[in-house]
Amino acid sequence: MLDSWNDGPAKSALVDFISRVTTEDGPDYVPPAERIATFDNDGTLWCEQPLQVQVLFLADRIKALAARDTSMASRQPFKALLEHDHATLRALGKQAIEELFAATHAGMSPEAFEGIVQDWFASASHPKFERRYDRVTYKPQVELLNCLREHAFTTFIVSGGGVDFMRVISETAYGIARHQVVGSSGKLRFVDKGQRIELTKLAELNSFDDRETKVHNIALHIGRRPILAFGNSDGDLAMLRYVKSGPGARLALLLHHDDGQREVPYDRDFRLSPLREALDRAGEYGITVVSMKRDWRAVFV
Repeated sequence: MLDSWNDGPAKSALVDFISRVTTEDGPDYVPPAERIATFDNDGTLWCEQPLQVQVLFLADRIKALAARDTSMASRQPFKALLEHDHATLRALGKQAIEELFAATHAGMSPEAFEGIVQDWFASASHPKFERRYDRVTYKPQVELLNCLREHAFTTFIVSGGGVDFMRVISETAYGIARHQVVGSSGKLRFVDKGQRIELTKLAELNSFDDRETKVHNIALHIGRRPILAFGNSDGDLAMLRYVKSGPGARLALLLHHDDGQREVPYDRDFRLSPLREALDRAGEYGITVVSMKRDWRAVFV
């Protein structure tokens, strides 16, 4: 069990928790229907450096669109994205992400968008590690997901990433079914074409699945409080605390990117995925910190 995890407190916590909640005559037994586990995606299940994978996808889409509309290159946030001006892009914040999503998603059907994403995944490679994006998923996490499912857990992604984007790869990369992905979403328009009903993606945000909104969307889309959650940033803290606040056996885990040789080290001061309160108050909140350097025997699949 969990061969890519080194022996230590984090692995022991996982093995002990799985054993306790699946032992039928034990005091912490949880019926299979209630064995819900939620995982953040970016920085928790796959690498989010130098930028989150979907931002890299958006950059390639904006390049293609800017070739047709040259005025985009002089307008923010497109200018920052095309010039790899990460500081400006981060300073522009949530509004910039919404504009990028709108420009690269709106006006097409979900099926058309999925085709674009599939084509991109088939040809794109990670700029730092020079491998396909399905090969920058974390091997210990894939093992953990498989282990949980072998013990009758239902595993969900609950991430700030775009739900339509993540669903393209969730089954092949993690074994997580499309309907078990919760993420940020845009609004859709219902289009009646007589003999055919279609949906069109609009340039309007429906839900930005981060921080407290993750908890809202868990209640809305899953309908049960998870008993295990795994994240890597302050954006996941509300979800981790929500899990720990429930009755019975609970486990919340926080991945600390502290391995500068095999991946990228970052924590409190990293603006893309800040880790200040979650790391500093993990003990107070009862969150188990997982060190990539100490706890993982291997990093990538």
